[in-house]
Amino acid sequence: MLLCGDIGGTKTTLALFAVDRLHEPLALATYASREAPGLDAIVAGFVARERPRLEAACFGIAGPVLDGRVETTNLPWVVESTALGAELGGVPVYLLNDLEALANGVGLVPETRLATLNAGVPGRTGNAAVIAAGTGLGEAGLAWDGERHVPFASEGGHADFAPRTEQEIALLRHLRQHLGHVSYERVLSGPGLVHIFDFLRDVEGHAEPPARGDGPAAITAAALAGHSPIAVAALDLFVSIYGAEAGNLALKLKATAGVYVGGGIAPKILPKLTDGAFRAAFLDKGRFASFLADVPVRVVLEEHVALWGAARHAAARLAAG
Repeated sequence: MLLCGDIGGTKTTLALFAVDRLHEPLALATYASREAPGLDAIVAGFVARERPRLEAACFGIAGPVLDGRVETTNLPWVVESTALGAELGGVPVYLLNDLEALANGVGLVPETRLATLNAGVPGRTGNAAVIAAGTGLGEAGLAWDGERHVPFASEGGHADFAPRTEQEIALLRHLRQHLGHVSYERVLSGPGLVHIFDFLRDVEGHAEPPARGDGPAAITAAALAGHSPIAVAALDLFVSIYGAEAGNLALKLKATAGVYVGGGIAPKILPKLTDGAFRAAFLDKGRFASFLADVPVRVVLEEHVALWGAARHAAARLAAG
């Protein structure tokens, strides 16, 4: 049995898998990440409840994994594979960046759980890319070795935000005053949507409705319902920048096999992602517009794909000895 986890800044999901059934969890539980002092406490509670006979564990974690250790980007946690392994009775524990885990799982997602944003040319080989906005912004790649895709992590979400329009230049200037360095994650994330909303209110003078509610979820709901012009404008700008950065990633990785848009935000704003603005920004790369027109872009609707990827990685490591 495999213990797997998808650990993000908002929620942590743990699951148990049989080695021969990597996308059908035998048990699954979700926890509020910020309510726990660390991953070890969540794991201990889950294992005490389920009492599994483990062969290995694998966790996809939002943060840079170096030598079996990660300091989470949006949580005050330090996770070490050796310490977790000892707490689990000495079983091998593998740590992956959460987007590497997601990339490892996209091949298991059925077509019915993918939504197309750009049809492109299906079935082509070559590299692929994964981008996912949620509490933060993750990016990863799938390198084509001639026979299969090999997932790899990156910290591309923390690269410099590159504005394309006068409005986005003003947004950058506004955020620099408050944040110093402005990465793509500061714009393309739940908190990033709030930053855009506040910019439109404070700098561009958009009127705010009497009650904004609680953060990005309320802004998104108001925008999708058309109840608030400033919320609509904020989500429109968010989606355009999202498409532009997805196009940047596709060019950097030469992702001829496609771009997968994952994370918690994309399925919730699917009507906006499919209205054409994301695709227009994705293609807006001058001489390489025709190149990107052939790149399939699809939204991953399966919420547990990173868990599947973690299970797939653990099973492969066990099989390799």
